[in-house]
Amino acid sequence: MNPYYWLGYHLTKIIGRIFFRLRVVHRERMINHGPVILAANHQSYLDPPAAGSVSDRAIYFLARRSLLDGWFMGWILPKLNVIPVDSETGRDRTALKALIRILKAGQGTLVFPEGQRTPDGKLQPAQPGLGLVIAKTLAPVVPMRIFGAYDAWPIHKKWPRPGRVTIVVGQPIYFTQADIESGGKEVYQRLSQRVMDAITALRME
Repeated sequence: MNPYYWLGYHLTKIIGRIFFRLRVVHRERMINHGPVILAANHQSYLDPPAAGSVSDRAIYFLARRSLLDGWFMGWILPKLNVIPVDSETGRDRTALKALIRILKAGQGTLVFPEGQRTPDGKLQPAQPGLGLVIAKTLAPVVPMRIFGAYDAWPIHKKWPRPGRVTIVVGQPIYFTQADIESGGKEVYQRLSQRVMDAITALRME
């Protein structure tokens, strides 16, 4: 971890415990070595730092390019491993190619299969972007389901409020060449949906 990421990582854990009573269930299922995709549902702005803090190593994130507007955010977010995305839905091919390069280099990434924050707190359909990254890398995926982040910071609120956020980590999903043999967008969608189904199946314990 670079110093900026290290500081953000530990601040996230401290703030998460104090203001959001952040709890992680089955942290032992996390893959902390080699390429890995952390895949979670997307409820609020809290999700990237909260989900990233589950891993013991630096994770790369996608974020809307507009979040980098302004000198401070434009300076600090790249130091926190943020990869800008031009599309609201996270399907920008340049960003996806960057994720593929990062995974092939043995690093970890965080991806939201839904592509954007939920407008109503409910799980949304998976988008094919994650499936494309899986097909190009065959990186294992750790599904995670975030509970409570929507109540703490819903999309229509400017500021968060104290709450209880729980992250449940699922069993890693491993892929083989047989999973991508037919190729094409249908395969990408099927792979993304497989991960989304695993996220949906997770329950708070």
